[in-house]
Amino acid sequence: MLKRVFMAPDPGRTRLRFAARAVLGISVAVVVCGLAGHTLTGAVTGGLAALLALFTVTDATVRAQALTTALLPAVGLPVLAVAAVLHDHPVARDLVFLAVVGLGVYARRWGPRGHSLGVFAFMTYFVAQFLHTRTHQLPELYASVVLSVLAAATVRFGIWCYERRLPPAVVPAPPGGTGLARVTTRQAIQATAGAGFALVVGQLVSGQRWYWAVGATWWVFVNTTSRGETLVRGFRRVLGTVIGIGIALFVAVPAHGDGPLTALVVALSVFGIFYTAAVSYTWMMLWVTVLAAMLYGLLGVLTPGLLALRLVETGVGALGAALAVAFVLPVTTHSVTDAWIQRALRCVHACTAETAARLAGKADADPTPLVAELEQLLARVRLSVAPLVHPLHPALGRKRRARRVLDLLDDCAREIRGLVAVAADPEASHDDRLAAACRRVEVAVEALTEGRDIAVHTAPAATEPALAHLHGLERALAELAAPLRARSGSPLVGA
Repeated sequence: MLKRVFMAPDPGRTRLRFAARAVLGISVAVVVCGLAGHTLTGAVTGGLAALLALFTVTDATVRAQALTTALLPAVGLPVLAVAAVLHDHPVARDLVFLAVVGLGVYARRWGPRGHSLGVFAFMTYFVAQFLHTRTHQLPELYASVVLSVLAAATVRFGIWCYERRLPPAVVPAPPGGTGLARVTTRQAIQATAGAGFALVVGQLVSGQRWYWAVGATWWVFVNTTSRGETLVRGFRRVLGTVIGIGIALFVAVPAHGDGPLTALVVALSVFGIFYTAAVSYTWMMLWVTVLAAMLYGLLGVLTPGLLALRLVETGVGALGAALAVAFVLPVTTHSVTDAWIQRALRCVHACTAETAARLAGKADADPTPLVAELEQLLARVRLSVAPLVHPLHPALGRKRRARRVLDLLDDCAREIRGLVAVAADPEASHDDRLAAACRRVEVAVEALTEGRDIAVHTAPAATEPALAHLHGLERALAELAAPLRARSGSPLVGA
């Protein structure tokens, strides 16, 4: 696990810059709140608002990111007011919390912006429970949220806007559908049901910290689609919490709210959250747990017993999510994985066709955005297939086939990248053999997506780089046919 986190590829040092900018942005936000004379509660609220503004906004362009960031307070401030007003009305408070959960998940149907605003709304309500927010605190907390989001935006879009030098991020939309066939609709119902279980059981465990269980259920559902993905994420959340509590016992408890040490560990935790989020949910949760422990230390309430309670409440939340995805409108791993694989294969064909056009001399042909989209789709395939390759998965045959599919899709991506690199050479030229190979790739993709066999093309070894990459792509696609079917006419991830 250590190797996976610290040796994982970081092209352009994007994760490193993402994490370093987060530390800077949140630090500026907290300093601004301090200079404005805000209390510790205001500074904590502002710091968390800045963290969310830097972490959750993932629109494809810088302009879209700026607009989403500007909309965050418009969603968060009314939610904060409702949470404060309902603080002394438990039944209404709990019902509204569940409504925020459901609407926050449902908002994902509107893409990255809906997702960001949904997360911000949920976390604003959550933070109000965390800090026991009352109505008389609202003016200060409103100012903290607005100032912190502005500070984070200044760092992200002004001081350190490295995205302007990168291609726009491609965020694939979740599988579509209408009504209950839409994944986001099903997930909204599942999340609400799971959060309801977590809320009731969490309050039986602790009348003070019950919201931890609801928070655990919510975050298990973030960036997952199928039943299998959600179960694996719940397991990783509990594992990361266990490890994080172990570290907090040796760091946060002895620190006991010491200012300089707390600031150092909080900065390290923020860096860890942002640096590891893309490669390991377990490690991200480790750092989230350490961060939460340090904040409780600042508030003067941290004890080993509180950390043990956090673990129990996290387990309750993960169990709520597991029960919901298992019994409430389940979304099978099969249906979701099949959809992502088909989209990835179609993108392979689109990359090939666009590259062929580039080699043929078409001036406006540019396969680079399609390659970026392919990388994002393959990341979604890996996430979807994760339950099948998990060490605890009992079906060894399906596990082997799933790993073979991932390996062959990676081979396809590697050949595509090589082909695009060749096409970027101004001296590269097109010939009839390239056109024929591109046509065979198209036929192979059509056969794979329709469940038909692929005729394997035999040809002498190619000396031209572009043709060699196309032949390698053909071989990988032909070899995909077998593992994509568990049995004749049945998909890999079926039943």
